[in-house]
Amino acid sequence: MNFIETRGNDGKMPKEVTFSEAILSPMSSFGGIYSPISLPDLGETFLEKHIHSSYKVMAADVLNEFGIDIDAAVIDEALSLYDHFDDPENPAPLCKVRDDLYVSELYHGPTRAFKDMALQPFGVVLSSLAQQRNENYLILAATSGDTGPAALDTFRNRANIQVACLYPDGGTSDVQRLQMVTEDADNLKVIGIHGNFDDAQSALKLLLSSESFKAQLQQNNIHLSAANSVNFGRIIFQLIYHIHSYLELVRQDAINLGDKVYLDIPSGNFGNALGAYYAAKMCIPVEKIMIASNANNVLTQWINTGCYDLRDSAVIPTTSPAMDILKSSNVERILFDLLGAERTKVLMLQLDSQQYYQLEPQELEQLQSIFVADYCDDVQGQAYIQRYFEAGYLMDPHTATCLKTYETCKTKPLKTIVYSTAEWTKFSPTIAAALTGNSSKDDQEALSTIAKKANIEIPIQISALFDKSITQKTLINQQDIEKEILDFL
Repeated sequence: MNFIETRGNDGKMPKEVTFSEAILSPMSSFGGIYSPISLPDLGETFLEKHIHSSYKVMAADVLNEFGIDIDAAVIDEALSLYDHFDDPENPAPLCKVRDDLYVSELYHGPTRAFKDMALQPFGVVLSSLAQQRNENYLILAATSGDTGPAALDTFRNRANIQVACLYPDGGTSDVQRLQMVTEDADNLKVIGIHGNFDDAQSALKLLLSSESFKAQLQQNNIHLSAANSVNFGRIIFQLIYHIHSYLELVRQDAINLGDKVYLDIPSGNFGNALGAYYAAKMCIPVEKIMIASNANNVLTQWINTGCYDLRDSAVIPTTSPAMDILKSSNVERILFDLLGAERTKVLMLQLDSQQYYQLEPQELEQLQSIFVADYCDDVQGQAYIQRYFEAGYLMDPHTATCLKTYETCKTKPLKTIVYSTAEWTKFSPTIAAALTGNSSKDDQEALSTIAKKANIEIPIQISALFDKSITQKTLINQQDIEKEILDFL
């Protein structure tokens, strides 16, 4: 299967590229990104085939159906990293919370966040490609808190790979920051910037598209790629767990094969939602994909009105910081799939230049046939955390936003799958405050409070962070990012 450009071709770049080419160089003409020409039509037959399959077996078959140009041995090695999750046979367990509400727990990997589901195998694939080509790669990552730790973990000491990870100073939890700034592998560079995630992501996209930056890298025989979900190498692994969660509902006798479900997803950079959209097109019966935002509710407005409006907008810091995003990259792939490259180019360039665009009525109708949306503020989120904890389920603040959409966007008596993107340990002060009413800025104290109250252990991956030395101390302004990276290289 080949990939084409979301904003059309400029006559300079190839009109089609392979999967390996798309993930090695993820930016395309006119500042666009790559999407598959078509998706495999798997249907109910695929679901029936994998009712009793392990996660890895099903995942390998999905990748095979895509026909990606990666050796089978490399895919096997990549998927074997799920063996290091809490349950190798079921790395993304589905937990029943209510009769019609199930939570897909995507955070049972090494960094305790859903980014591990995609980045763990992605690291193997990309490093293997670099070695096969005898090329060296700089991987750029911009993070609102979870992509960074997961990217650094998967690429640590991998051959032919160096990583520069950008994070907004003060825009992550303490645990997320510690997961990054305590990394000491020689091939990893962590850079704190004065600004927010949108600033970090804009800097990343600018560097990925900069011919002068690429030319400086090439002088040192270094190529450029990215670990953010602008890279389809992330997306292809994310769509798999949506298929898995549906099969888990069937296995638990919660639904019959063929029954429709709601998928309820925290918004973020829209990669998780895009994976759900692709999975629905490929094989799983979905009534609607619910998009949950926090106070940064640009996507709620977009889905409800068709207007993507960043004018006079600024990121609002919230207790669900991984969703403190205004410009979600993977919306572009949704536009491309629904409206085509020409219209996508017009809309995205208008967003870049004028900070807004408005969908036509028929375009909005297409969007709303798939997505519904609402947003949840911090006060509401804390109330959901407390209420569900008292009912026996502990969740993080991002998962809590999905409970609002579950209550307001559901119109049919169907099962709902909420996608939990982070473990409680990543945002312990917020959760401790919700459970006890007492605020604490100290993560260690909050972790202990929650562990005691819930009678659970703090995972060693988290507790060990507080004894590690800070090795990554860089904190700079945006305009200094390029120089800092070149000095690192």
